[in-house]
Order: sequence, then C-alpha cells, then structure tokens
Amino acid sequence: MPKYLMQATFTAEGARGLATEGGTSRRKTIEALMEAHGGTLDAFYFAFGATDVFLIVDLPDNATAAAVALAVSGSGAVGVETTVLLTPEDVDAAVAIEVDFRPPGG
Repeated sequence: MPKYLMQATFTAEGARGLATEGGTSRRKTIEALMEAHGGTLDAFYFAFGATDVFLIVDLPDNATAAAVALAVSGSGAVGVETTVLLTPEDVDAAVAIEVDFRPPGG
C-alpha cells in the first residue's frame, strides 16, 4: 500500500479546537479517518515551527489520499500538504526505466 507524508498546519480555529480536545483525541480521529478509507496511521507527531503535525499514513491509492486531504483542508480548520513516499525498491524500479529527455537549449 502506498505511503504518504501528510503535513498539517492549524488555522486559528483549528488551534482552538486542538486546545479544547487535546492531542490524543486528534490522533484517534485521524486513525479512524484513515481506517475508514482503507488505510492506517503509521506515525503522528506534533511539532514546533511552520508545520503543526506530521503524519505517515498508508492509503490505498493517490485518489484516496487526495480525497482525504481535500476533506481535511476543506474543513477550514487545517491546511494539508501531502507527499507521496517512495521505498528504495520504488527508486530502483524508477532508475531502471530509460527516459529520453532533451533539456531546454540542449
């Protein structure tokens, strides 16, 4: 199953909700969200800085990952950035593919 890094940033509304509900409640909510869409939550961390939450999740496919990210971002309480993660084996397969590319001016 594909893995994704999801980075979340709370809006003021989202931060107020977090302050009311707490961190473990958020993790349980995200676990349930992933499971409801055929996935799992591998890691959940709050952080200091521009990004408030880092998640590693397994989801069935890119369309499901996009649907989850759109629903969460559409709430207005959280912004989400999603990155598809590649295994070393995925990279091995990628470098084995010959690509004919001419750069601009080349």
